[in-house]
Amino acid sequence: MRALFVALLLVYASGSGKVAGANGAKGNRFVCTAVPAGTDLSCPVETTNRVQSTSPQEEELRNTIIQLRETILQQKETIVSQQGTIKELNSKLARCEADVRSRGSARRKDYSKNTMGDLPRDPTESVEQLGKTMQSLKDRLESLEQLRTNTSNGAFPSELRDLLKRRLSDLEGQLLTRVAELEEEKSQLYNETAAHRQRTENTLNSLLERITELEKSNSAFKSPEDFKVALPLRTNYLYGRIKKSLPEMYAFTVCMWLKSSASPGIGTPFSYGVPGQANEIVLIEWGNSPMELLVNDKVAQLPLSVSDGRWHHICITWTTRDGFWEAYQDGERLGTGENLAPWHPIKPGGVIILGQEQDIVGGRFDATQAFVGELSHFNMWDRVLRPIDISAMANCSAYMPGNVVPWVDANVEVFGGATKAALEICEERLFDS
Repeated sequence: MRALFVALLLVYASGSGKVAGANGAKGNRFVCTAVPAGTDLSCPVETTNRVQSTSPQEEELRNTIIQLRETILQQKETIVSQQGTIKELNSKLARCEADVRSRGSARRKDYSKNTMGDLPRDPTESVEQLGKTMQSLKDRLESLEQLRTNTSNGAFPSELRDLLKRRLSDLEGQLLTRVAELEEEKSQLYNETAAHRQRTENTLNSLLERITELEKSNSAFKSPEDFKVALPLRTNYLYGRIKKSLPEMYAFTVCMWLKSSASPGIGTPFSYGVPGQANEIVLIEWGNSPMELLVNDKVAQLPLSVSDGRWHHICITWTTRDGFWEAYQDGERLGTGENLAPWHPIKPGGVIILGQEQDIVGGRFDATQAFVGELSHFNMWDRVLRPIDISAMANCSAYMPGNVVPWVDANVEVFGGATKAALEICEERLFDS
């Protein structure tokens, strides 16, 4: 204010000063200068041309006033813009909440109709949209902070800034809460769907097991051993297979019921092959040759005849001691011998085939050596049975399942057209006789 008064005084003095000429010259002006009271007037007073120095001060004052007005206008515009921003943020928040509620209810409605357990729509889109909205709000806040920094004199209303920060913090908290709720809902939906699928799979597995049990129980066999395997053609693809294998044995007894009228020779009722020796144990009647027993590819001829088309019970025993063997037909011992692969233990881990002779373990069958007919009650023991036991089985007065290979339905597989059928062997034999 003092500077303004001095400037006005100088302007007035410059306008009312008189022009005088010391030596008749024109253009000189006298300037009145304010002198403090009590000053010695005899002292020289510095009389600088103040008229020339007043113009920059006046211009500075004008610029200051203009800047203040512009600052006020900018602050007013900033307040209006921030009020609009707050309204826009409130509107976006309302739309986000409405969108989340509508999508959540739509998903729950769709999932309630989903009776097949399909996965509901993944709420990832809603989460991403909320994340974008939150990022946009953060960007807007950064813009406002930048605007505050660029505003002259730092005159940014602290109340408005605090209000915006609180509002944005509330918005961010609400968005994070909504995102957490959506994630939890997503997890629950996946868990419910997985549980539903697991229950469905368990139900299907139970049904399959039940069907399998019913199929097994629907067998026509009165007991697991009352069945026969039929091999009606001389081919290289009809055969049966025993699922159990043999342990290492130093003696054995094998018994079975046979019925065949094939000529010449009934073929191979059974064979046992192991890696490195396909003819570990073989019973065969090939061509016009008599029935033979092979142990470790060593041969003994058996005095048996079973090609009359009737049921016959045959048993063969063997021991590694001296290679001693016995042959029984219908409970009667018809022949014995020795030196058949003596001191050779029967090797374990092989394959027992019914109706075919093996050239390699479990395969490469020859149709000319195939068994043609029916067989049943194939049992095997790891010892030599007594003659009285063999006779009792042949006369149907006793039944002894093999302790190494018992004749049961679940232990026999058929391939290539071979079939299993019910059989009560004692009644069938009585009918034949």
